[in-house]
Amino acid sequence: MTFTKTNMTYRIAFDSVKNAFLAIDAKDETHFAYGVTIEDAIKNLKSDK
Repeated sequence: MTFTKTNMTYRIAFDSVKNAFLAIDAKDETHFAYGVTIEDAIKNLKSDK
């Protein structure tokens, strides 16, 4: 899925090996963050930038 919020477009995926959600910056796929929940992954992605 792809979402747009606050001028950041990101995708959400689930990594079954790490058992965590992954938020990926749609404009820069090398920028990503993990989280236990989708909200955590998005928060980590935004705070990392």
